[in-house]
Amino acid sequence: MKLHGLQKMTLLDFPGHVACTVFLGGCDFRCPFCHNFELIDGTAEPVMDDAELFKFLESRKGLIDGVAITGGEPCLHRDLPELIKNIRKIGYPVKLDTNGYHPEMLKAILDEGLVEYVAMDIKNSEEKYDFTCGVDGLDMNKIKESISLLINSGIEYEFRTTVIKEFHEKEDFVKICGMIKGAKRYFLQRFTDRDSVPYGNLTAPSFDEMREFADISRQFIPNTELRGVE
Repeated sequence: MKLHGLQKMTLLDFPGHVACTVFLGGCDFRCPFCHNFELIDGTAEPVMDDAELFKFLESRKGLIDGVAITGGEPCLHRDLPELIKNIRKIGYPVKLDTNGYHPEMLKAILDEGLVEYVAMDIKNSEEKYDFTCGVDGLDMNKIKESISLLINSGIEYEFRTTVIKEFHEKEDFVKICGMIKGAKRYFLQRFTDRDSVPYGNLTAPSFDEMREFADISRQFIPNTELRGVE
């Protein structure tokens, strides 16, 4: 498998672990606020293959204690389970990031017990999902199936929403929390602009707005927290 990026150490991507982050290319969404759009549109060249990754992981034993796999959308790759199995053979637990649009792959990974933690993006309320993802005609049943799989999985997981002023309002969080009812934890991430973001006219909500959205969400998901808010 070709890998399109490697962050050699992070304290943020895998809760409770000093990890590295592996970036896989390709995604079926076209979110206009994506920070990794170069992985989506094909402009990012592969930086290594899996054999090189395994060699790196062997050399980092004792320095890191986990591997986070992100993208792009990792679940697009049919050989994702094999990649995870080989990482685990070296001795590392694995965290997976996903957009939730491939419940069949997510289920296979969960059924085999291949990951210790999953973070799933919840883009918006159901009626605004297409608009927020930049794709028409999304099958929301796939998103809902992935939500159910995680809630009933027995592993550590989180749902998270990147909050953008132009995309989200108070009522959306009531509806989102209805979709993820029973969730263990929910994070609201304040949008930050970068050069790689494909649409340049997006803005972040104010800190007060973020706190208001979190207060609304806590009425339904008590363990709601903020990220990117000082």
